[in-house]
Amino acid sequence: MGTTKKKGFYLALFATVLAMVVVVLGAYTRLVHAGLGCPDWPGCYGQLTVPETAREIAVAEALFPGAPVEVEKGWAEMIHRYVAGLLLLVVLGIALLSWKHRKEPGQPLIHPVFILGLIILQAAFGMWTVTLKLWPQVVTLHLLGGFATFSLLFLLTLRLSGMGWKKLPPDVVNGLKGLGMAGLLVVIVQITLGGWISSNYAALACPDLPMCQGQWLPPADFAEGFDITQEIGPNYLGGQMDSAARTAIHLTHRLGALITVLVLLLLSFKVLTRSKQLSYSSRGSLQKISLAILFILTIQVILGLSNIIWHLPLPVAVAHNLFGALLLLSLVALNYRLRISGDE
Repeated sequence: MGTTKKKGFYLALFATVLAMVVVVLGAYTRLVHAGLGCPDWPGCYGQLTVPETAREIAVAEALFPGAPVEVEKGWAEMIHRYVAGLLLLVVLGIALLSWKHRKEPGQPLIHPVFILGLIILQAAFGMWTVTLKLWPQVVTLHLLGGFATFSLLFLLTLRLSGMGWKKLPPDVVNGLKGLGMAGLLVVIVQITLGGWISSNYAALACPDLPMCQGQWLPPADFAEGFDITQEIGPNYLGGQMDSAARTAIHLTHRLGALITVLVLLLLSFKVLTRSKQLSYSSRGSLQKISLAILFILTIQVILGLSNIIWHLPLPVAVAHNLFGALLLLSLVALNYRLRISGDE
């Protein structure tokens, strides 16, 4: 049972942490309405930094009339871009290192190259987020791309870690693989709904619990709420949908949260029950991942409820995004453990 770390492990671990920072910064940028803090891309008002002096601000506003400089929002956007750019360089380094050692047994190549391509695509979505003025479709896909990058880097770190996990017996994993994948898909759908809520500013459409607007079934326009043919052109800062459409999105996210909780509770219970049949070392890895899922899920539910009760406080809303990403990672880890061949 090998435990030797493969080439690029520490670089992949650093990239994973950096990706987490990018996810947090992206959430912060959206929540403080700084997505258009810089009206151009990749610079800010034609500069590499945010205009701050009176002269710089005057020049910037002359170049971009109708887009007054807000220094704090500009820096929120630019810091996000700087860290994302650093992540691109680190992943490029990982891809080059993987290519160099591609002939070594078990050294992944397609995986890091795919992540590199995804980050380049993410850069394009970052540009379109600005040029298309926060078009909800692009904003949501940009968020999903960030979560995908984070989870794929985490998976790469696991593959390079040389943990030497043993292959699990078929009688233990039968049924768990399917349920594990279902749990992963449910979390992805819920994250997508969360992105759609954020990009359409529907987080406070239901300001009360357990009802919504004092009703169990308030007016909700699902057709408009999930219309993905919204036109390109208007500025979507603050959202363009009416109240009933935003209510429909919010109610769907609440229902998705309930389904997610039920599926993950069932999954964790099944995994913990089946793991009792394993040896101590194999049982320990499964139990730790399952308990991590339950812990992160509990925190995430508390954060979601807190967002409604206290009307979207910034630290809680940012943490809700982060724990959504961590929940995704925990499901990635579980699915990887259930499929591990024992020789990676």
